[in-house]
Amino acid sequence: MRAVIQRVSHASVTINGTVKSRIGHGYLVLLGCANDDTQEDIDWLARKIAALRVFDDEEGVMNRSVTDTGGEVLVVSQFTLWASYKKGNRPSYLRAGSHEVTVPLYEKFVKAMSEQLGHPVQTGEFGADMKVELLNDGPVTICMDTRNRE
Repeated sequence: MRAVIQRVSHASVTINGTVKSRIGHGYLVLLGCANDDTQEDIDWLARKIAALRVFDDEEGVMNRSVTDTGGEVLVVSQFTLWASYKKGNRPSYLRAGSHEVTVPLYEKFVKAMSEQLGHPVQTGEFGADMKVELLNDGPVTICMDTRNRE
């Protein structure tokens, strides 16, 4: 499971001209799932994101988490995080999970992230043509891969 976590002042997802989800201060999480991802990957990643200390404390030091600040989270499925670009110039997405496997993984991750935060997260729509708008705060962007947690 791969994630790109962006600290944002605000973010939104628009589908067919209609805003589906919108958040203020918090994280936009782009999530890519693979066929061999497990509940262990989901739990680890949700815990890690919720505890990630990249928000400023009173002294201007990045020492607070999204849960400490009461921030919001918007999770958007992003199969292109699994792009392989080693051969040629057209990325291959063979390592991205199949629709049948990744939809339940995505939904379980959204639930786990909500449980970590203690309130619901906002979402995109799996497989939809989404327009994602954000104002990256910092900028702060962190990439995580559950295969690199050791």
